[in-house]
Amino acid sequence: MEFDDLLNTGAVPQDERMADFVAESRDNRNFCYEAAERAARRVAEDPEAFRRYLDVQGCFLRYTANNALLILEQKPEARRLGDMAYWKERGGFVKRTERARPVLVMEPGKEYKREDNTYGQYYNAKKLYDVSQTTIPEREWQRAPREYEDHQLIRALISRAPVSIHTAGEEGLPEGVGAWFNPEEHSIYARKGMGADEIFRGISRELAHAEYAKGSVEYDRETYGFHAECASYILCRRYGIETEGHYALDSSLQLLEGLDPKEIKRELSLMRDAANHIFDRMEKSLTEQTRGQRNTQER
Repeated sequence: MEFDDLLNTGAVPQDERMADFVAESRDNRNFCYEAAERAARRVAEDPEAFRRYLDVQGCFLRYTANNALLILEQKPEARRLGDMAYWKERGGFVKRTERARPVLVMEPGKEYKREDNTYGQYYNAKKLYDVSQTTIPEREWQRAPREYEDHQLIRALISRAPVSIHTAGEEGLPEGVGAWFNPEEHSIYARKGMGADEIFRGISRELAHAEYAKGSVEYDRETYGFHAECASYILCRRYGIETEGHYALDSSLQLLEGLDPKEIKRELSLMRDAANHIFDRMEKSLTEQTRGQRNTQER
């Protein structure tokens, strides 16, 4: 057998590699479009799938509703995502057996000009990997159920709030309600004597209402009631607050039934965006509290 011919093999031409890259990018992008639509239809039809979506969004609050749907469709148990470079910077590597199983999300690409002179945005599919797909030991990435003390969370929740917050007796609130947003007074009233979890659930819901009322002359509590419940649920899941038995999520069928995937994503984005605004304020406060405690300990 002659082996010389086997050795006379050149490198793969640059244009061929580029063509493969373009084809893979197109396929990944199409997968994302289809998977997000599929997940959107599923959460609109199944309250349990809707709850799982909220769980994912609570874990990945920085991600858009569309990307949370993609995570739900591909790896709902994911806890922390990053690309290969992200994990390498943290002293780990994506396991060889996992490299062909990325979690694809969409990220903004270049702008383009349409024929009518308006501008659009290209989107690209990005490969991410969950920490469980890396060589980082489990003990280093498993998060405690409650990362912060109760008083830290409550302080962070009300920090920099866009409305004033006051305690009130039973007579100052609707019956059976722990907290209530009054748009006319630009205030939230919280019932005296509640426990930490109850305070968090009630005030986070009313802060979501305050977000929906911000700058809107057409704010209607009933219209945004379920959105606010879901935003509160997302925040509770993010910070380890008990949700079981405290949120009725079956109303998702009434809100999302009959909508197309684009409309479903718009409703989910309303929930996520309100939660994310509150989350941003909380994270700043928690960072400041942690820094202050560290400085006190070092003195």
